[in-house]
Parts: sequence; C-alpha cells; structure tokens
Amino acid sequence: MTEDNEPMTDGGTDEDARTDGGPPATVPPDDETPTWSERKERSQGLAQLTYQYFERSRREDEDLRAESTYVERDVLGFPAWPHETIRNLAITSFFIGMLIFIAALMPPHFGHPANPGSTPAIILPDWYLYWSFGLLKLNPLNPQLAVLDGNILLGNEFLGIIAHGIVFGAIGLVPFLNKGSARRPVEEPFWAAVGVTGVVLSLTLAALAIQNFFPFELDLLVTLTFLLPVLCGIITYAVLKTMREGYMYDLNRRYYMLRPPK
Repeated sequence: MTEDNEPMTDGGTDEDARTDGGPPATVPPDDETPTWSERKERSQGLAQLTYQYFERSRREDEDLRAESTYVERDVLGFPAWPHETIRNLAITSFFIGMLIFIAALMPPHFGHPANPGSTPAIILPDWYLYWSFGLLKLNPLNPQLAVLDGNILLGNEFLGIIAHGIVFGAIGLVPFLNKGSARRPVEEPFWAAVGVTGVVLSLTLAALAIQNFFPFELDLLVTLTFLLPVLCGIITYAVLKTMREGYMYDLNRRYYMLRPPK
C-alpha cells in the first residue's frame, strides 16, 4: 500500500488506481514472483495486474501523443509506370519462361486413354477436394421419410448441396462474429476450439470420401465423422482455458520487465 499522494510505480497515484474499487496492484520483484499455486490462491492478483497494465499503457499513450511532434507527410515512392510495371512484367516473364522450359524438358505422361465403355470402380477427385466429396456421401443422414409413394423428401445430391451451403455460410460468418484482436489461441480459447473443430471435420469428411479404403462400417464412419471434431474442440477449449490465466499473468509481467516504470 502507498500513501494517497505518493506516486505509484506506473506514474499514477493511489487514488487513480482505485477507480475499479479495489486496492492498487504492484508488480512483485523477481525474487518474489509467486508460483503457480500461489497465483491460484490469489484470486485478485491477475485482475489487479491486468488493470494496472491497461492503466499504464493508456497513460503512456497519452504522454506520447502530447509530446510527439510528428506531422503526416506524403510518402515518396516510385511511380507505377514505368518502374513498377516493367519490374513486374520482367518477374512474370521469368517465371512463365521457367514453366515453359520445364514443360518442354519433362513433358507429362498421360498414360493410356480411358475406356468410355467401362466405369472405374472408385471415382475420386483431387485430394484437396476430398472434404467436399465427403459432403456428398451423407446418405445415412438423409431422413427416409415415407412420403410420395415411399420416396425420400430430399435427394442425396440436394442434401450434399445444402451441406456445402452450411459449411461456406459458417465460414463466412466467422469474421463477423469474432471481432477480437487476439492473435494467439490461448487468448481466445473458444474460437481456437472452433478452428480445431473445423480442421478435424475436414479431415474426417475426407476420410468419409475414401470410405472404401477403411475397414469400418458406413454408419460407424459417419458417426465418427461428426463425433471426433466435437471431441477435439472440447479438449482444445479445456486445455487452452486452463493455460490462459498463467499466460496472461506472464505476459503482463514480461511487459513490465521490458518497459520498466519511469
């Protein structure tokens, strides 16, 4: 504790640090750094340290703006024509020439022509489209509603198109839902778990696309396709959530060590 008029380590006073209703927080010296168990016992330590971090950052930004003499000026650079245009054309011509040279030196082997009278046993797209091909194999999920003389309500192909729309719609909504400034998974455990769920889902859908190569029943493979991503997402969230408190505490302490009080 400090006196009311005595300045704190971050340049403020004791009264300024009590705007949140709590006592002022100070960073302990290196020889008094609490252990992980001690930090868990001090339930207010992380909150106080985080508050002091933002208060000090705000004050330093205000001081820098007040003392700065920077004046915005036009940035000088090379014109697009002819400097940048000629340079880009030269680089593009070089790579196109290399591609033509490699194609002429090592022409691709096309193999035997396909037989139009027979259909291959296994038809697969390129490997990077396996997940999309797997969405077209969701036949077991198609509700077998006995309507219209026993026909299903939605065709299997139309169900695959709807699944593609759901996937692309979810991907398009992520930038509008996640507006945080976090750059590390431990700072946003929920969105990190969502990302892991999406990656694992793409892998399981790819496995569903090549189901003929796996010795599993189709129903079991479909169940694992949607169960494994959820489990991986839950595990990721739980692990990052437990790491977040220690990470934020160490991050704030590192900030004070790199930028000592004035």
